[in-house]
Amino acid sequence: MTSFLVIAALLGVLVFALLLRPLWAHERLVALTVGVLALASAGLLYQLVGTPRALNPAIVRGPQTLAEGITQLEAALREHPDQTEGWVLLARAYQSEGRTAQARDALDKAAKLAPNDPDILVEAAQARANADPGRHFDATAVALLQSALQANPAHQRARWFLGVWQRQSGQSAQAAATWTPLLDQVDARTASSLREQINLAREDAGLFPLPPPAAPKPLLTAEVALDPSLAARLPATARIFVIARQVGGSPIPVAAQKHAIGELPLTVALSDADSPMPNLKLSQVRQIELSARVSLDGTASPAPDAPASAVVQVTLPTSAPVRLLIKAR
Repeated sequence: MTSFLVIAALLGVLVFALLLRPLWAHERLVALTVGVLALASAGLLYQLVGTPRALNPAIVRGPQTLAEGITQLEAALREHPDQTEGWVLLARAYQSEGRTAQARDALDKAAKLAPNDPDILVEAAQARANADPGRHFDATAVALLQSALQANPAHQRARWFLGVWQRQSGQSAQAAATWTPLLDQVDARTASSLREQINLAREDAGLFPLPPPAAPKPLLTAEVALDPSLAARLPATARIFVIARQVGGSPIPVAAQKHAIGELPLTVALSDADSPMPNLKLSQVRQIELSARVSLDGTASPAPDAPASAVVQVTLPTSAPVRLLIKAR
């Protein structure tokens, strides 16, 4: 029964903290109200359909404030200090109140309980830096980051923070080498700013900057034309969107380009540079649905009656251009 109560308390506080965390920074009264109502509703439901006598109200009484929730969680962890998620939650609660040293200590305990969890290791390392007046990663934090990378060499935050420590320590060449693999993991915009940081580190180390990134190889070419009967009816402000979507996948395009109506007819070469989603690029899909449509107001929001081409299903990669003719609907 004691284990059940501890788990119930942990879950209650966990839901309270995680779900209401976005509100806590700006709307504390609203966050508290929602949290108290949720916990009270759960208690009432149990009274109606559960076994009320099995519960000790002194133990499971829901927190009325975040501070009270922290106190309850601290008490629960004193009884059951092997609850990894409890220490992580407690640390985040401390952080929300600016108690960085206590957050550091709580995450230290979580890291010892989960030495192979890279997310917890990185969070523990970051907490140590947050607790330092100069925001520096100490030797323990560096060891945590290195352990996280050993557990998951593709962990982006671990690699980034390790490079930050190396820059702080004057190891500019090592920082550049640590960060460089991230260029293949992040989206184009992030890669651009990251490349600047890498080149600054390389410059400080007396190294030449990285060569500019090669232009992505086109995977698909489309020849887009407009039905002559539409030419005089479309305003000069209209825009053409050429869109590739994954067959049977998300409605979000895997590649897209925008052009002025005056560019028609035009030839469009689509590549990974045209992928709006960093986690799904054109080169990662085999079959796409390709189409072109007109936007009268120049925005990406499709209008149901806007002129558009037929949707063509294409298997990638393809060498022959795909012809799209935009007609009135």
